[in-house]
Amino acid sequence: MRFLILCLFGFLTLYSTKLLAQTDEKISQWHSFERVDFTLNGIPARYIKPRKPLPGNPWVWRAHFPDWHIEMDSILLERGFHVAYINTNDQYGAPKAMLAWDAFYHHLVSEKGFAPKVALEGVSRGGLYVYGWAKRNPAKVSCLYAEAPVCDFKSWPGSKGKSKGDAKAWQQLLEVYGFTEQQALDYADQPMDKLEGMAAYKIPVLHVISLNDKLVPNDENTFKLVERYQKLGGPTMVYAMSRGMQTLEGHHFPIEHPDWWADFIQQHSYPVQKLVEQKPYVHIRAGLPNVYRAMTEQKKATVAFLGGSITHNPGWRDKVSRYLQERFPQTEFTFITAGIPSLGSLPHAFRVEQDVLSQGKPDLLFLEAAVNDRTNETDSLTQLRALEGIVRHVRKANPAVDIVLMEFADPDKFGDFRLNRKPVELTNHERVAAHYQLPSIDLAREVYDRIQAREFSWEYDFKDLHPSPFGQELYFQTIKYLLNTSFQTTAASAEKTAKPSAPLNRSNFERGRYVPIQEAKLGAGWTLVENWKPADGVDTRPGFVDRPMLEATTPGAELTLPFTGTAVGIALVSGPDAGEIEYRIDNGPYRKIDLQTPWSQQLHLPWYRLLAADLPDKKHTLHLRMAATKNLKSKGNACRIVYFLAN
Repeated sequence: MRFLILCLFGFLTLYSTKLLAQTDEKISQWHSFERVDFTLNGIPARYIKPRKPLPGNPWVWRAHFPDWHIEMDSILLERGFHVAYINTNDQYGAPKAMLAWDAFYHHLVSEKGFAPKVALEGVSRGGLYVYGWAKRNPAKVSCLYAEAPVCDFKSWPGSKGKSKGDAKAWQQLLEVYGFTEQQALDYADQPMDKLEGMAAYKIPVLHVISLNDKLVPNDENTFKLVERYQKLGGPTMVYAMSRGMQTLEGHHFPIEHPDWWADFIQQHSYPVQKLVEQKPYVHIRAGLPNVYRAMTEQKKATVAFLGGSITHNPGWRDKVSRYLQERFPQTEFTFITAGIPSLGSLPHAFRVEQDVLSQGKPDLLFLEAAVNDRTNETDSLTQLRALEGIVRHVRKANPAVDIVLMEFADPDKFGDFRLNRKPVELTNHERVAAHYQLPSIDLAREVYDRIQAREFSWEYDFKDLHPSPFGQELYFQTIKYLLNTSFQTTAASAEKTAKPSAPLNRSNFERGRYVPIQEAKLGAGWTLVENWKPADGVDTRPGFVDRPMLEATTPGAELTLPFTGTAVGIALVSGPDAGEIEYRIDNGPYRKIDLQTPWSQQLHLPWYRLLAADLPDKKHTLHLRMAATKNLKSKGNACRIVYFLAN
C-alpha cells in the first residue's frame, strides 16, 4: 500500500491488593516545573505538575525514556497538562507491565484527580507499552503519540526482518514474557494486531518517524500498523522528520514543530470529557472470595460462561479470560464456554448439568439471560425459577462457587427506561442476585445512561444487541471493574460470607436436567433420526444439527415419556415446517401449542417449551401428538425434539 507520509486523519497480583503508594513523596524541580516522585507497589513513579493546571487535569503518560525529547512535554506543561511516568523499563509491554500501568492509572485518576482519559506517548520500544495498554483500555485513552515506535518485537529487538535488532534485549524480552523463541514468533498480539477496539473508539494515532530508520524499519512497524488501523476505520497521521542530524541508523532524529504535536494532544484531550462512572451499575455484595482464593492459594481455577449469543460470540468473554490469565499468571485456568445463541434462562436451567458441570466444577460462573428472556417472551415466574435453579444447581456441585449475574443491553429495555420503569428481566436477575448475595452488573442501564450522556450512540457505535467491538470493550471494562473491586475487597478481608440456603421459590428448577430422547416410547409417525440435518438448506445452530433427534411430520403421530419431577418440557428445533403439538400430563386435558417462532422461516432455531411446572413431585407420563392444525406461515406439520426437560 502506498502511504502519504503526512496523511490527515478523519479528524496484580500488582493490582489485586490495595494500592501501596508511599506517603513520603519527594518534591524536586524538572526544567522549572515541580516534579513529584513516589513508589507504587514498589515501582518508582513520578509526575510533573504544570504551574496552572487546566480544569479537569488533562495529562500525558510517557511510556519510556521520560527525559528524551522533552520539547512537546514542556509546551504541554506550560499549557496546563500534567506529565506522568512509571518505571516499567525493560518489560517490553508484557502483561506484568500492563498490570503496573493499571495500578498507576487508578492511583492518578482516583487519588490525584487526573482526567479519566489520558494521552499516551511512546518512544521507540515505548510503542509496545502504549499500544498494549490502549488496546486493553480504549475507553481511557484520548489519543496516542509515538516516535519511531516498535510495533512488532520480531522486528526489534528480534531481528527477524531487516533490523539488526538487539540480541541481549531479545533474550530479556523472552524471559519477561516467559516465551520460547517459537512462542515469541507465534505471538499474535503485537501492537499492530487486534486493533479493532481502538479503531471502534476512534482513538487518534500520530506517529513521527524517520524514513532512514534502519533500526526500527517503517515497513515492519509504523507502515504495517497504520495500514491495518486505517482499514479498521482508525484515524491516523504519520509525519516524517527530515531536518537536522539523524543518528543510530536514522532511529534518533530531531523533532520538528513540537508545537504541532502538542496541539494534536491538546485538541483530543481538552476540554476534559466527564464520563459516566461505572460504580452505580456494579453490585459487589459478597464479592468473589472463592475464585480469588482458588487463584491465589490453590493456583488452579475453573471459570465458566453460561449464556446466549452475546456469551457465545468472541468479545468480552475472551477479554475476561485473558485478563484473568495475565492478572494471575501462576494459576492454571480451565475455561468452560457454554454460550448458545438464542437461549435464555429456561434452557440454561435444564442444560447447565450437561454443558457446564459435566466439564468441571466452576469456581466462578458468569451467567446472562436478560436479552434472550425478553426476546423469547419468557414469563417472569419462569425467569425467576430458572435463574434461581441455576444458582442452586451449580452450588450443589460446588457450594463455594462464585456467580456473577450480567444484564446486557437491548433497545427494548431502553423503552422501559424512558418510561422510568425497570425491565422485568433485570428485576429478576437482581432479585436472585440480592437473595444469594451474588455480584451483578446492570450493563443495560449503563449503556442507556452513557448514550443519554452523549458519550456514544447505539446506531453508530454500539450498533446492535450483539455488540460491535466498541460495545464488547465497554462490557469488558465494567466486568473488569467488578473483578478488580471484588478482588481488592477479598484481599482486605479474611471473613467468609454465609451463603443463604432457603429458596426464593420452592418450585425453582434446581434439579433441571435433560432427559434423553431414547427414553420416549414412540408410536406410529415418530422416528429416531440418528444424525439429523435439514433437507431444505435452511441454516441451523451448532449443537442442534448432525445429532440424534425425534422427528414427526404427520398429524396424529404420538409418543409418551415417563418422567419423575415437578416440571416437564421439550427442547426442539423450530424451522420453516414446524407445526403444532397437543399434549397432556397423565390423564389431564390436552393442550395445544404452536411450535413456530418469529425466526423459524429463516432458521432451524433451538426452541425450549415448558409444558408444565407445578406438578406433584412424583412419577408422571407425558402424552404428546402432532395436531392436525398448523400456523398459516408453516410449510408443514413437523416436530423435531432434541431433548426432553425434567425437573
